[in-house]
Amino acid sequence: MVLLALEGAELFGHLSKAAEGGWLQVLMEQLEHHPWHGLHAWDLVQPAFMFMAGAAMAYSLDRQRREGMSWAASFRKTLQRCGWLFFWGVLDYAVKKNGLFILLWDVLTQLSFTTLVAFLVFRWSYMARILVCIGLLLLTEILYRYTHVPGFDQPFTDQHNFGNYVDLLLMNTINRGGWVAINCIPTAVHTIAGTMAGQLMLGMNRGGISPAGRPGAAPALTPNDGQAALSPVATSQKKIRSLLLWGGICLLAGFGLDWAGVTPIIKKIATSTFTLASLGWCLWLLAVCYWWIDMKGHRKGLRFFTIVGMNSIFIYLFFEIVGSRWFNDYITAIVTGLLKIVHTPTLPALIVSSLVIFALEWGICYFLYKKKIFFRV
Repeated sequence: MVLLALEGAELFGHLSKAAEGGWLQVLMEQLEHHPWHGLHAWDLVQPAFMFMAGAAMAYSLDRQRREGMSWAASFRKTLQRCGWLFFWGVLDYAVKKNGLFILLWDVLTQLSFTTLVAFLVFRWSYMARILVCIGLLLLTEILYRYTHVPGFDQPFTDQHNFGNYVDLLLMNTINRGGWVAINCIPTAVHTIAGTMAGQLMLGMNRGGISPAGRPGAAPALTPNDGQAALSPVATSQKKIRSLLLWGGICLLAGFGLDWAGVTPIIKKIATSTFTLASLGWCLWLLAVCYWWIDMKGHRKGLRFFTIVGMNSIFIYLFFEIVGSRWFNDYITAIVTGLLKIVHTPTLPALIVSSLVIFALEWGICYFLYKKKIFFRV
């Protein structure tokens, strides 16, 4: 959310202009989406968002189960959440200067689908969910490779693939940036994997019972049936090994199939190789964070990020809707106007404006955090 807020404040765009022709240009390119075939660091933000949503779902459903909530009640709550995610995702793109439109490319719209799928298979066994993930990736491959729609029969070509065709059917338009709505099919893998990673963090065993005796909802990533109780350190190390192992498998499969020329890594249409490679990085990132924060106890300075994360949906909608349509221009006009008094060059003034925009958005989150106001859907 912090990275997205900085991007929404247009900081990265201004820094990219400042870095043109210098050694920092290569670094700044990593803060942009790859144009097509390839992978930049910025391409991992959306997969990480959906992966974390899945991990949070595991904690939420575990709490609901411990409080005695039935599956039907949890399902209704999840349906309501998905409905709101869909609504806000559509609203983000809906209001244009030339009218209202229903467009399905926003990450919240995608998340409404992946959340529902992840919930429906949450109580399934670990192997069953792996098979579901494989099935979703195979379905993506089949749709792109074998539908043979005239004009949209080039699987991995921008503007001429099956995803573009579906957008034309659903919305009567094609995204000129290359994004497609059916990305929600393969990226459901990110959310499903997130739920399994969340269960691993909770320490659920095959019977769905955590070591502390709490009722769980499904098996963990690595069942521990028949094994002796492990010390807290050994348990943590086992969790990290599991995350690193599965992350390595996903990275090897994703990059291997790309390098072998089977399926290219393309974020904008979420190819199966992109899904696998990005999931691998998500799993490794979680392993590093768990080791650094939970095992080593390095928590200093994390409150800065927690304040934003506690109102992630609010701040996302704020910089996407309010920021892009009014707030950014208003603050930029004030800041650059004041800096002109001291003859500040245009580009540095714009960079300062972006930092001020982000500081004000963080300040809003801090106010909500102090007042214990948290917006959830």
